[in-house]
Amino acid sequence: MSKVILISQSELPSSTIGSWTTLYKNYFEGNHCIDYLICPEPNEKFDSVTYQFTSNSFIDKIASKIYKKSHYMALKSLKKIISKDENYVIQVVDNFKIVPDIAALLKKMDLQINCKIQFFYHSFPPFLDNVKGEKFFSEIDEMVLLTQDSYQAHLAFYSSLPCKFSVLPNGIDTNKFYPLETAEKQKLKASLGITGDKVFLWCSQDRPKKGLDIVLKLWRKIPNNNNTLLVIGSDRKDIIPGVSFLGKIPNSDLPNYYQVSDVYLFPTLCQEGFPLSLTEALNCGCYCIASELGGVSEVLQGGKLGKLIKNPHFISEWELAVQEFLILSSNPYKLPKDLYSFENWRTGMNQITNEAKIF
Repeated sequence: MSKVILISQSELPSSTIGSWTTLYKNYFEGNHCIDYLICPEPNEKFDSVTYQFTSNSFIDKIASKIYKKSHYMALKSLKKIISKDENYVIQVVDNFKIVPDIAALLKKMDLQINCKIQFFYHSFPPFLDNVKGEKFFSEIDEMVLLTQDSYQAHLAFYSSLPCKFSVLPNGIDTNKFYPLETAEKQKLKASLGITGDKVFLWCSQDRPKKGLDIVLKLWRKIPNNNNTLLVIGSDRKDIIPGVSFLGKIPNSDLPNYYQVSDVYLFPTLCQEGFPLSLTEALNCGCYCIASELGGVSEVLQGGKLGKLIKNPHFISEWELAVQEFLILSSNPYKLPKDLYSFENWRTGMNQITNEAKIF
């Protein structure tokens, strides 16, 4: 049976917050198909996988400069694992630069027929230009995207796509992210000291492309505003009536804030791959208002599960959407059970991996 090797730029489990690293943490803690994990050494380790660590010592840094490869140690670790006695599926997450060097290593070791390269892309738009893209896609065996819309974007952009494509949407832990009954919601709201008729939530890193400034401008335009806006991920010191800047919140506490919120605002100004925060809010029963960019439309099923803003740079469109919700006063959208569950993701991940193991 073929062996599976995952090459990660981040340590796994990761000490930092990230959507795909959280997915893989959950994955390694249950039924998974990975045999070897090449990554920087983490503080804690999974028991169910064999590690090869990419050292970051002074000597290794010098070697990386000499060979002009920032991923020199990952290639060195890969070389220790692979041999002609076995077949391998090599999985790479988002690291475009390492793929040509993996292909060159396999050619040098005469192992092309023994190995398949699966590339998992967690963004949305085509990353490489047409010329570089054609070469890249000829070096991998499969590209795994987050949405069908992303696949269509690649199909429209590149003149040639000579590899297999698959789609695997992100998944979340539905045992943590779920809606509360009204009484439970009010009790949790009181315990967190949150007031207001309706609770709005923005949760992201405070970068311009995440649209917090749009939300704050929108907030000042809402008439008779007796509501509350929770801002997670930003420690701005602005004093704005009804706005609470909560800074960074531990991952373990995030479900509470989704569960007490009525509206989740996702004003991204970039093409998102498959935003986990949006699916987390959906699963907690929030009315979601989001930019119609990248994979967002597919997450909200073209508007069947939430309100899409076609022109997200225009405050007036957000204002109309919020006013529409305030008139409705409740969430008319119902999320199908386990639509974006982690277990569905695990099943899809194992299926994609097991299919690749057939040589």
